Amino acid sequence: MFSLPRFRLAHLSTGFIAALVGYASAIAIVIQAAEAAGADSQWLGSWLVSLGLVMGLTSIGLSWRYKMPVLTAWSTPGAALLASSLGDATPAQAVGCFLFAAALSLLLAVSGGMAKVQRWIPKHIAAGMLAGVLVSITIKITGYVEQTPLLLGGMLVTYIVAKRWLATYTMPLVLLCGLLLSFQLDLYQSQPLNWSAPTLYWQPPEFSFDLLLGVGFPLFLVTLSSQNIAGLAVMQAHGFKAPVSRLLGHCAWVNLLTAPFGCFSFGLSSITAAICMNPQVEADKDKRYQVTIWAGVIYLIAGLMGSLLIALVAICPQALIIALAAFGLLSTIANSLHSALAEPKGREGALVCFLVTAAGFGWWGVGAPFWGLLLGVLVDRLLNLRLQQIKAVQADPN
Repeated sequence: MFSLPRFRLAHLSTGFIAALVGYASAIAIVIQAAEAAGADSQWLGSWLVSLGLVMGLTSIGLSWRYKMPVLTAWSTPGAALLASSLGDATPAQAVGCFLFAAALSLLLAVSGGMAKVQRWIPKHIAAGMLAGVLVSITIKITGYVEQTPLLLGGMLVTYIVAKRWLATYTMPLVLLCGLLLSFQLDLYQSQPLNWSAPTLYWQPPEFSFDLLLGVGFPLFLVTLSSQNIAGLAVMQAHGFKAPVSRLLGHCAWVNLLTAPFGCFSFGLSSITAAICMNPQVEADKDKRYQVTIWAGVIYLIAGLMGSLLIALVAICPQALIIALAAFGLLSTIANSLHSALAEPKGREGALVCFLVTAAGFGWWGVGAPFWGLLLGVLVDRLLNLRLQQIKAVQADPN
């Protein structure tokens, strides 16, 4: 029999915190990605509206359908990759990259080819590429240290203290500190705050082979490794047997249909989803899906307020936006570097991938993430082949 779940304040508050952490830690990076894609004010608004609606509806729908906590989120590492790799791409070419990445995700889901991708591109190499992409974004904060030392210093202290004693609330507290210090230091831009009705703008795609290879393919890999694989791992760690192909397929289909509106890339959430799966929030494992439903509701509200969010970001000092992006990515960078360098036999290949990607240069119009992957895999295979030959000789000296 159909029945509505019983309302619990703990579910609503936790869902609100999860959505707030996701937005506070990454909205600045998403706006940077939209600007790199050549978005004007109309399409930028469409980005935030479409992302909010998509994340909200999929989180609500998938959680209700499978009765497990399924929380989706935009790909923050994917946004960082776009911000650093699109270069002079037009909005139409950017949409072509979004569609290409979504199509690859859909193909992977329907073919059950997850294991093949992991064999072709080892996990430590993908982690090295992700770390390189994120470092190229966070390093921008050094350009503001001399200009706004008190702002950045205060945010850094808040980050360290909150990370030590209030880890769940780290980014909201860093955001609050940054806003208060910006006000105290008179760093805000003087602009009116206007809210306008949410609108969606459809951008026709254009496909450029160089960009598909240098941006679209790495975007697919980043979303797969940092979003979907990590999100599935969180669900499994909490005892949920997720229908892998179905969840990935649902996300890919929705992404494919909404990419022209600015939904550049999204998938399963990991960090914010883990907040919703905390046993202290809901002891009954079978009812934790209700928390992610409330998070989806907050996503929907945030999507409808997209124009106001853009206006709020516009009046904030650029140093604050860059700092929020940098602090929000620190944990992901640390985890990526740990994954990349954890196994001794794969360190050189992962390090080559990291350095080439972080350097930000490309050849023949193809972006650095692709070349980082290519050279990293090549070095990894050659060194492992040599290691296997040495072991074979040692095992059979005759």
